[in-house]
Amino acid sequence: MDLARYMEELRAFAAERDWEQFHSPKNLVMGLASEAGELLDVFRWLSEEESRRIKQDQPGEYAEARKELADILIYLLRLADTLDIELEAALQEKMRINAEKYPIALAQGNARKYNRRPGSEKESNAGGTKKSE
Repeated sequence: MDLARYMEELRAFAAERDWEQFHSPKNLVMGLASEAGELLDVFRWLSEEESRRIKQDQPGEYAEARKELADILIYLLRLADTLDIELEAALQEKMRINAEKYPIALAQGNARKYNRRPGSEKESNAGGTKKSE
């Protein structure tokens, strides 16, 4: 996927409609969150299994999920463009960070967040007392 090309197309689309005035980071984040909420609504009452089989069993809902994902991507690309964030570099960096936070030996088959694993500061602090710094 050529993200730069899509960002250019979206920038032109907004400029042709004089929408750049509305595309502040705040407004774009709010739009992104709204679209994520619309995607959530597609899956809200599905079971785990139904959510995994949405493409096969519920083509109408699958089409809605597809549209909402596209809307999310549009807002994400506009936001990154507005903030001058190179998404591919940001993604690579975040994947490296996640690999450090979630080493296979500790994370495999475990959905617990890195700071809630036994022995982490947050886990050790579960009693509510603040550790001295």
